Amino acid sequence: MAGAGGQVRLFIAEKPSMAAEIAKCLPGPASRKDGYINTGGGVITWGYGHILRQAEPDEYDPKYERWRAEDLPIIPREWKLLVADSCKKQFEIVKNLIDQATEIVHAGDPDREGQLLIDEVLDYVDNQKPVRRILLNALDEQSIKKAIVNLRDNQDFFNLKQSALARSRADWLIGMNLSRAFTLAAQRAGHRTTLPVGRVKTPTLALVVRREREIENFKPADYFTVKADFQHSDTVFTAYWKPREDQPGLDPEGRLADKAIAKALLEMLEGAAQPAAVTLCETSEKKEPQRLPPALSTLQVMAGKKFGYDPQVVLDTAQKLYERKLTTYPRSDCEFLPESQHEDAARILGNLSGLAHGELAGWSGKADSLTRSRAWNDKKITAHHAIIPTVERCNYAALSETERNIYFLIAQAYIAQFYPVHVYDQTKAELEHAGERFTANGRIIKELGWKEVYGADAEEKKEDDSTTLPAMTKGDSAEFIRASADKKSTKAPGRFTAATLLAAMKEIHKYVKNPDLKKQLKDVAGIGTEATRATIIKELIERGFLREETKKKYLKPTEPAYLLVDMLPEEITYPDFTALWEDILQQMADGSANLDTFLGQQARFAASLCYKAKGANIPLKGEHHCPRCRKGVLQLRNGKHGKFWGCSRYPSCRASYDDKNDKPDIPVRQTEGQG
Repeated sequence: MAGAGGQVRLFIAEKPSMAAEIAKCLPGPASRKDGYINTGGGVITWGYGHILRQAEPDEYDPKYERWRAEDLPIIPREWKLLVADSCKKQFEIVKNLIDQATEIVHAGDPDREGQLLIDEVLDYVDNQKPVRRILLNALDEQSIKKAIVNLRDNQDFFNLKQSALARSRADWLIGMNLSRAFTLAAQRAGHRTTLPVGRVKTPTLALVVRREREIENFKPADYFTVKADFQHSDTVFTAYWKPREDQPGLDPEGRLADKAIAKALLEMLEGAAQPAAVTLCETSEKKEPQRLPPALSTLQVMAGKKFGYDPQVVLDTAQKLYERKLTTYPRSDCEFLPESQHEDAARILGNLSGLAHGELAGWSGKADSLTRSRAWNDKKITAHHAIIPTVERCNYAALSETERNIYFLIAQAYIAQFYPVHVYDQTKAELEHAGERFTANGRIIKELGWKEVYGADAEEKKEDDSTTLPAMTKGDSAEFIRASADKKSTKAPGRFTAATLLAAMKEIHKYVKNPDLKKQLKDVAGIGTEATRATIIKELIERGFLREETKKKYLKPTEPAYLLVDMLPEEITYPDFTALWEDILQQMADGSANLDTFLGQQARFAASLCYKAKGANIPLKGEHHCPRCRKGVLQLRNGKHGKFWGCSRYPSCRASYDDKNDKPDIPVRQTEGQG
């Protein structure tokens, strides 16, 4: 392994598929070796995701193999990484190649996790060689060659690595300590179960549990929507009654809930002698910019709504399209595009217009590649950009149905960037009749623009959006024709699906408990990351805390889910703290927060919750409550001399009783004391 003049550049990719694509774009013949590829432009090796893993508690100290409340919290003084068993051979190959290299190119995925998993290997082997960074948002030849020319200093991404380290270590502190603390607390109350607690997983599960309880406790209530038809010139239009603030009969949401008041209101409106007066009528031109191309979570929500796909399927499919060089990097949290990429527009649109898909081909043919939507904005780009088609020509017919559908959504959003903005005239009218106020809204489309690409999917119909209003001016009269009160019922909130739960994780500010935090957290990109949200939901289903029901795959919590959420303190079941942590992790990536300070906070947080676990109020599970401590249940065990019954709170309660016909043989006086 040698380069020109003894210089050896080593690329370390995150996975073999990415390494193979880089190798194709380097000069000279490529020869594949065991665990790496030699080319005239350098050597390429790879990991398999994380080559290194975090040590388990018992790998810090063997005493932690047994779960004991008195050992908690476990706070490592120095964090330990170990080579994953499945990666030992590849690790040795990578280590030897680093020793021989003169320069290293970090080719991890362009995100927080991708930054860490190559950096942690370099740190582990105490690399002192210079390290550059390549950011691959797409795997087509043009994008890779452009990225190779534009390598950056890996030190530029130090803060991103710190943020990833903080996330990884905080998750360890919370997961390892609280899972043990609350599992032990549950077992002391007789529950034979293991309860995994996670910084993101637990508040996500709690969202579903709370939603299910809202549905169970929901009692429908009737309310009335009052509307009236008016005529001005030759046009009849509908306007909606707007109650005053002091209007009697309103429910907490400001809806008219009193039937008698609704009836009296209609009679008063019908009996009024004077015509209605127009108190306001104004028309303004509104412009709706093109819908931005998607980040991963937007794509997951769109695909969930349109095709019923769960988030993991969308991520897996987007990953396949990326590896086939048809679309850009999927684990993106960004909905904007680099301005330099605009030069590829004509080529990409040209490819799309030749697709074996009538709609995409038709829309592309009408798109104007010179149009520059708000999506092209370098200031909004970090390591990522939105997911778009690449310059590679797509053989649409060769894709699977799922791949075609996901490619369709990505291409549709890209094409929409090259249509004009949507322009309409918005008219708002207010009328007064019999002392009551009515409002009507009208909309006249002047230029359909990008909505031509989305059709009905782009429209958000509002109940009081009437289609046409006559030309009116303040002071005009309008003839009252009729009034009606439509009886409606409040509806229970809908159950989450995987797609809507993912959307809730992204818009977590809506679910925080502390109202002061809502505003602060609105700009936080939710809880979890684009790459992990789908995995977290999938894990909750696989571990039996959530189950999918009916064709629509509604998520319902199981009995262990209720137990876990009910026994945990609010600090870990509401998303407030987790969302704040995401905010701090983002600050760390920006260089304005400190890793050690953050981990110190997490250690104190874990310690306080371990203490709370000792006094957690958990319903006892078991037929025979312990008559001695009254806080545990008697469980059948096997001892040296055969079966016996012992308290679930052992060793703090050492009550034990002989077994008599599969029941504890409790002396009568103790049984009486129990009553």
